[in-house]
Amino acid sequence: MSALLPVAMAVLTLAGILLGYRVALVLAGSSALFILVSELPLSFFGLIVSRIYSNVIANWLLVAIPMFIFMGLMLERAGVAERALRAAQNALGGSPAGMGLSVLVIGVLLAVSSGIVGASVVLLAMLALPRLLENGYSKETSAGLVAASGTLAILIPPSVMLIVLADQLRISVGDLFAAAFIPGLILVALYAIHVLYTSRRLKPGTIHSQAHGRSSFIVLVRDLLPLLLLVVCVLGSIVSGLATPTEASGLGALGSIAIALLYGQCSWARVMGAARETVVATSMVLLVMIGATCFAAVFNGIGGNAAIEHAFKGITGGPWILLTVVMIVIFLLGFVLDWLEITMILMPIFGPIVATMDFGNGLSGSSVLVWFAVLVAVNLQTSFLTPPFGFALFYLRGAAPETLSTQQIYRGVIPFVVLQLIGLGILVAFPVLVVGVL
Repeated sequence: MSALLPVAMAVLTLAGILLGYRVALVLAGSSALFILVSELPLSFFGLIVSRIYSNVIANWLLVAIPMFIFMGLMLERAGVAERALRAAQNALGGSPAGMGLSVLVIGVLLAVSSGIVGASVVLLAMLALPRLLENGYSKETSAGLVAASGTLAILIPPSVMLIVLADQLRISVGDLFAAAFIPGLILVALYAIHVLYTSRRLKPGTIHSQAHGRSSFIVLVRDLLPLLLLVVCVLGSIVSGLATPTEASGLGALGSIAIALLYGQCSWARVMGAARETVVATSMVLLVMIGATCFAAVFNGIGGNAAIEHAFKGITGGPWILLTVVMIVIFLLGFVLDWLEITMILMPIFGPIVATMDFGNGLSGSSVLVWFAVLVAVNLQTSFLTPPFGFALFYLRGAAPETLSTQQIYRGVIPFVVLQLIGLGILVAFPVLVVGVL
């Protein structure tokens, strides 16, 4: 088998994606093409069909993806997230620092309640961006804070990305959910330090609390408690082992409808609208997974995995140098590819290599892969913020007023990308922050 075939397949696939063709079709099409031009038998198509069935269609873990998507969409359509944002703004919005911190708090609540970056960024842009500007924040800082807070939805459980990572690396979703909590809070803490630093000289704007004293507390409990109870029930059941991620996702979907009923915001139109959007979003994810399954099978069949493994073993300097190279590759690919494509293409290749390495930090077995998965997740989170194809930037551009330019958005996310990399360095240096809860 020619060593040039894996390189040609990788280059052709990347070129097709960058030219704007559908990712799933590019992955599947390049797979079919290289079966024909390589020495693989035509019966390899049958092997691919069986892999698609076992890895995607018959994989019950993936049922959690549409359930969590529906939960987030239902909470958004019922105005639950908007209620939580206004409650936090009233509780913390008496100063510029309080306003910035309230955006972070709601970013975390949106993350644990939906796991959908687009919904989080758009909602924060519409509700929080004007108030940040009123409190004296620059357009750049306001845009960066909104975009970064919205991307927490892809890291903090329940996260679709963590489910896909766990599936590709063959590790427990519950373990990965538990391991991602502290890293997510570390990023929030880094963001908060940046907010406090940038707001120290700002003067209060035109924030007026809608309630005071006891009534303010009642409003806060009324608007936040149902959402917090849903999050505790869903994530607590997964982490404690009382329910599988699939079962807990069903509980979350049902709970989102119950909360909508509680607030009097549940209607047949809202439920069906959320269901239709769930079908579209889930179909996109599963089509990419099917295409990536085809790509992985053919790429391995023509010797791609073996060539990459040989190349990485030839890197001198030990496991830490190899890990650094992998992280750099993922970070750079994040400028041009989505997290799903990177995960589906690279994790089946890098995962087995990393699993066999001794980093001298006391980790072994599945704990190495859990640590590696969290590092990858934090790294992939930056792909939502890095131009030119950062999806959080697109969402923010679509929801923000025309007075906020694209250049200002790009400049605004730079400090938060740096903070992401600092957080990644902390997790590399102190793996106990990731696996200490396992």
